[in-house]
Amino acid sequence: MSEHHPKPVLGIIGGSGLYDIDGLEDVRWEGIQSPFGKPSDELLFGVLNGVQLVFLPRHGRGHRFSPSSINYRANIDALKRAGVTDIISLSAVGSLREHLTPGMFVIVDQFVDRTFAREKSFFGTGMVAHVSMAHPVNARLGDWCEQACVALGLPMQRGGTYLVMEGPQFSTLAESQLYRQWGCDVIGMTNMPEAKLAREAEIPYCTVAMVTDFDCWHPDHDHVDVDAVIRVLLGNADNARALVRSVAARMSKRPMLCPSGDDHALDAALITHNDARDPVMLDALDAVAGRVLKEAGI
Repeated sequence: MSEHHPKPVLGIIGGSGLYDIDGLEDVRWEGIQSPFGKPSDELLFGVLNGVQLVFLPRHGRGHRFSPSSINYRANIDALKRAGVTDIISLSAVGSLREHLTPGMFVIVDQFVDRTFAREKSFFGTGMVAHVSMAHPVNARLGDWCEQACVALGLPMQRGGTYLVMEGPQFSTLAESQLYRQWGCDVIGMTNMPEAKLAREAEIPYCTVAMVTDFDCWHPDHDHVDVDAVIRVLLGNADNARALVRSVAARMSKRPMLCPSGDDHALDAALITHNDARDPVMLDALDAVAGRVLKEAGI
């Protein structure tokens, strides 16, 4: 493979309740340095059915980091430096819909970002970029996740809107009812700015949201209990691992260039003139934007 067509490497970001992937061979944990700070943990490298896989526990092993304190930029940058070409994000969510019951998987296709205390971009003063987020989830990866769920007989909905709240507290009843009126389907705390940063890093990204509870809007579930959430997560962990194995098997069919253009998202995104670009920022962007900076002769 040339540097423009890298070898397929599947990245898995595991949320609450999923801290490892079984069946991996040639396993090693390795720390990856990032100019954006320290990632949540070392990365777990391995081979799954002949496919290179890199796993990152989003909250760190032992669930050390709250949603607001996760260094999302360092996490995505580290995955990019590790050679990851596609990301499946596994996330625990609450349901905002009666039919989305605990234990179901929702292959999300849209987000509403209500976070406010997080660094949301690799770019900024000295190197400004604007990527499209109209379709934040990669359709090819969504197809593969849907096919995996169908083949495994997992309860699943293809499509849905994920409301990302800041946390770490759960919603008020008024907020929960408002998000339902907005047309949102599930609610969680972690997939923004993760999805935005993956797009900036030109890594196709897909969220598989694992429903753990009904948010407090539901008359029979007027509060969210962490113990109950964890019970559902642990009960569903084997299903999540089976899904990962199924998607990994499909990576051999990854096209050289993603039809969505997600792996070339920066082609028309950089706006800062060459003579106004900050060399310090350019150094930090060597992995995230390395492809376009190289093509521009920088």
